[in-house]
Amino acid sequence: MSSILEASTLVAPTAPVGDGAHGQELDAAIIAADHDRVFHSWSAQAHLPAFSVASGSGATLWNHAGERWLDFSSQLVNVNIGYQHPRVVAAIKQQADLLTTIAPATANLARAEAARRILAHAPATFEKVFFTNAGADANENAMRLARLYTGRDKIISRYRSYHGNTGAAVVATGDWRRIPNEYARGHVHVFGPYLYRSEFWATTPEEECARALHHLDRVIQMEGPDTIAGILLETVPGTAGILVPPPGYLAGVREIADRYGIVLICDEVMAGFGRTGTWFAFEQQNAIPDLVTFAKGVNSGYVPAGGVLLSSPVAHTFDERVFPGGLTYSGHPLAMAAIVATIEAMEDEQVVENAASVGATVIGPALAQLLADNPLVGDVRGTGLFWAAELVTDKATREPLPAGRMASIKAACLTRGLIATVVDNRVHVVPPCVITTDEARRGMAILAEVLTEEASR
Repeated sequence: MSSILEASTLVAPTAPVGDGAHGQELDAAIIAADHDRVFHSWSAQAHLPAFSVASGSGATLWNHAGERWLDFSSQLVNVNIGYQHPRVVAAIKQQADLLTTIAPATANLARAEAARRILAHAPATFEKVFFTNAGADANENAMRLARLYTGRDKIISRYRSYHGNTGAAVVATGDWRRIPNEYARGHVHVFGPYLYRSEFWATTPEEECARALHHLDRVIQMEGPDTIAGILLETVPGTAGILVPPPGYLAGVREIADRYGIVLICDEVMAGFGRTGTWFAFEQQNAIPDLVTFAKGVNSGYVPAGGVLLSSPVAHTFDERVFPGGLTYSGHPLAMAAIVATIEAMEDEQVVENAASVGATVIGPALAQLLADNPLVGDVRGTGLFWAAELVTDKATREPLPAGRMASIKAACLTRGLIATVVDNRVHVVPPCVITTDEARRGMAILAEVLTEEASR
């Protein structure tokens, strides 16, 4: 095995790394070595996927044997600018030749320029950027900022949410991953709007919005408004189901936060930087938060990076007061160079506009057709290139499609050359924001074919 791995070489990303029997042998050796030595996240280690990737370009990936897949997952909904974008790769190489790393306290051009580029796409109320290593520690520090700014302790977040796998972020998370990790204090959860499976007996978006806001307001009152530092919410919950909020919801949360002097934190780790068809998802909701967390799409994960956008009042709280937080790799030069190049390329190549267009003209209509035609599709929802199809055994009862059938759908897509994201009883359609119209049509045709076959079982 070691000789096979040692014999592999890096080649240009426009061609498969290997072919035929040798490529298959190399893929098998890599998978075996990975499973032997690497401890995987969110996994039972005896049941890991047998999938190897050698390289990619745009919205396409391939292995060493030359098998190719159209990616409808963007990995973890982060590769917004696609794989191996030449401008981003070149910027990382150029920065590596100049300066590979520097401490956060040292002024650095790449860091200052990355902050400028990010702030240029945010409302004028935001003044500074605190850089982190990823989305989880961005949320950690946003909650810390809210607590220090207000002098209060509690953070309200939603049950249908994911905010990261660090100490407070995973407890702010609402899904099952919170439960074995509840070591942080001061966290309160509420239900957000989700009309298809309403917790509020709502039948219209207007009812769902009003009742979800009333629920939030009542929880704040019962918890004690003077104890609550922040409301942390994903502008569009991603892992929880691409739950686009009804019109007026975020503005209503903003009003409630203002009424009680609570900091509003929008988690845009997944939804930001073009994913929803705008630079930030909150732009579509007629409300501006106090803090915004980001990661993933800011440089497509080429080098790990995240951060917090600080509004002026919060930022200036620490003019003469030490902020008790920091990271060794905050604003790492390689990550910052990747951010600058990503944002430049997204601007020049109209990547955000492409996400909006492909979502509106291809993905959305194709999913709507599936909803009309396929008995398994109970609901579809989304915006930009951020969509989900919720699958059910019966449209009347809305009983979720079982895990075994969802696994079959994912495997059938992969066999046909499509990487699909399956979460619970949903297929998330979240391709890179650079996907072409033809690629999106091809991917949706594969998904439709697979779901038609599954419905006939």
